[in-house]
Amino acid sequence: MSKVEDFLTKAEEEEVVEAIRLAEKNTSGEIRVHLEKETSIAPIERALEVFHELKMDETQQRNGVIIYVAVKSKQFAIYGDAGINQKVADDFWNCTKDIMVNHFKNGENKLALVNGIFNIGEQLKNYFPFQDDDKDELSNEISKG
Repeated sequence: MSKVEDFLTKAEEEEVVEAIRLAEKNTSGEIRVHLEKETSIAPIERALEVFHELKMDETQQRNGVIIYVAVKSKQFAIYGDAGINQKVADDFWNCTKDIMVNHFKNGENKLALVNGIFNIGEQLKNYFPFQDDDKDELSNEISKG
């Protein structure tokens, strides 16, 4: 599976977008998923580049999170913005990565993303609870490169 289009079916993409919408109901944090065929640099470095390209660093509380996936090499990274990283431990994303890697190993791409998104949402609500005046600052759609 080396093509981005084959990573998720259309129905699975819709489920991932719905997972983002539901996760963001409990937090003011913003979650995005980005898929691309491959990266020539470390996945975390590419995640950071895409994070800035998508203007995720412009949220009011600097509480955006990107899940980046290089489909061909089956590598992924999770990157959280400065507002999150100021409040959490260095290993904050490890439990989410562990959940996701097991699903990816089993070829369960949608489950990896959905369960990762729900875990991110659960963790973020502790630091960035949903506010009555909260606005969805970023698209919930999956971006592709």
